[in-house]
Amino acid sequence: MTTKVHKTVQVDVPITTVYNQWTQFEDFPHFMGGVEKVTQLTDASLEWVAQIAGVKRTWKARIVEQVPDTRVAWAASEGATNAGTVEFRDLGDGRTEVSLTLEFEPEGVVEKAGDTLGIVERQAESDLKKFKEFIEDEGYATGAWRGTIGAGGSAGTGGTMGAGGSVGTTGVGGTGTTGLGGTTGTTGGI
Repeated sequence: MTTKVHKTVQVDVPITTVYNQWTQFEDFPHFMGGVEKVTQLTDASLEWVAQIAGVKRTWKARIVEQVPDTRVAWAASEGATNAGTVEFRDLGDGRTEVSLTLEFEPEGVVEKAGDTLGIVERQAESDLKKFKEFIEDEGYATGAWRGTIGAGGSAGTGGTMGAGGSVGTTGVGGTGTTGLGGTTGTTGGI
């Protein structure tokens, strides 16, 4: 049985900065509980390692849609079954609403018990709160990927921008030191 979680947080940082930080998947362990490591494999694929309710899980995810300052959606392609969407809405006055929707399939007795107790829902809420604190404390994104990925999962050209705003690598298929892509996932991750 699939479980769906929806959480929203208001961040006191402009939408572009919030979105840019969200595209830095390899930074997710800084604010996502249980996420040990995220590796950007391509513009549209990630590998996750997480510890959830005492169970270590590894999976790959594919970004199925990414539109700058608007939306990032993903689906697991291998390993743990999960999918989700993060949507960004400009609230004006340098504020942004971040809405996270997760869908996942609990596996095994421990995960099913954790699901019944609402552990993933509480973790998602906590992770959004930590993300808010992270980006508000920094005041700027540690990097950015401004490319677009369509419903078919193909990557459009984009650039990697460093925190100082200078443009780094451009094009499709490159992975710069600032990371590429964009989304989160079931906690843990995409």
